Amino acid sequence: MDKQLRQQLESGINGLNLDLPTTTVDQLMAYLQLLMKWNKAYNLTAIRNPVEMVDKHILDSLSMVPFIHRQRNLDVGTGAGLPGMILAIVYPDLDFTLLDTNGKKTRFLVQAKAELKLANVTVENRRVETWHPEELFDVVMSRAFSSIEDMVNWSHHLLLPDGSFMLMKGVHPSDELDSLPKGFELLTSEYLNVPGLDGERHLLEIKRS
Repeated sequence: MDKQLRQQLESGINGLNLDLPTTTVDQLMAYLQLLMKWNKAYNLTAIRNPVEMVDKHILDSLSMVPFIHRQRNLDVGTGAGLPGMILAIVYPDLDFTLLDTNGKKTRFLVQAKAELKLANVTVENRRVETWHPEELFDVVMSRAFSSIEDMVNWSHHLLLPDGSFMLMKGVHPSDELDSLPKGFELLTSEYLNVPGLDGERHLLEIKRS
């Protein structure tokens, strides 16, 4: 099974036109094993099938890789570390803070950080709207955490003045973008072609106007 899952992952990485070192693929597989193990007891994700986990979690998160370049990144509503933990594995020189209110999920993230030796990961078990860290972030990202309006309203205080939101969505959310809070605008919208996934995926970059 492990060999089959690795082949699936490597095929998907090629399909995303990413060139990742073997050590990175090793770590992504180690993360997948931890997710499968912990999911049995902690119900971290509704997806139980490891084959589906590769497509719907790991490859979906990896589709963001070409668009992440800045130093301080916050993943809001990270759940089991998606996409933040995956991006942290790919980019060991960038910093990723993974924030979630669910204690079981953040306990898993602390364990995964330790086992994968990810010095660039910080885990926060907090509510985004009431958290005030010492340093603000270049990028605040989320993967279907909430509506765009709520996401911006709840977390804009965490963003540096020249920072940006990077929000993953399914079908292009025209209605949600019409409700963008005042002072923010859509900068770019990227269509993501994720191997193994049916349906549309979009990555929206939103900045202060």
